[in-house]
Amino acid sequence: MDRDEIYMRKALELAEIAAEQLEVPVGAIVVKKSTGEIVGRGFNRREYGKSPLTHAEVIAIDQASKKLGGWRLIDCELYVTLEPCPMCAGAIINSRVERVVFGAYDKKAGSCGSVVNLFELPYNHKPELVGGVLETECSAVLSEFFSKLRKIKKLNKKAPDAEK
Repeated sequence: MDRDEIYMRKALELAEIAAEQLEVPVGAIVVKKSTGEIVGRGFNRREYGKSPLTHAEVIAIDQASKKLGGWRLIDCELYVTLEPCPMCAGAIINSRVERVVFGAYDKKAGSCGSVVNLFELPYNHKPELVGGVLETECSAVLSEFFSKLRKIKKLNKKAPDAEK
């Protein structure tokens, strides 16, 4: 197993935690390239925090910045199970993450190649980008989650109204 797969499996573990908490199962980690140390971890917390800002990547980047003592994540890589959205791509650019590795492609909101590639625009920072690492596993976690969610919603619609 190569380095990217090892770290993506760590991000997948976080995605599973998100799924258990009925959050969209996306996990992210920030790794210090020179040491291999995980300096930031995150998983989606939008439902819990009632905030559109608490994506896995943003949480991991924030945690890494605090641990490393600065907003520039020099010598850092981000591993995330789903292609980053525009907000997260912006956070990646602004934090100067050097390399981004993602698993599943996001045809609806992916901003690292699926809908648009924000890293190709003339911003002052362009991280290296690798997509599709453990894509099948990352996609399966999302598909399973949304399948279960649809079943729950269907059951709730069939449930008798408690007020009758």
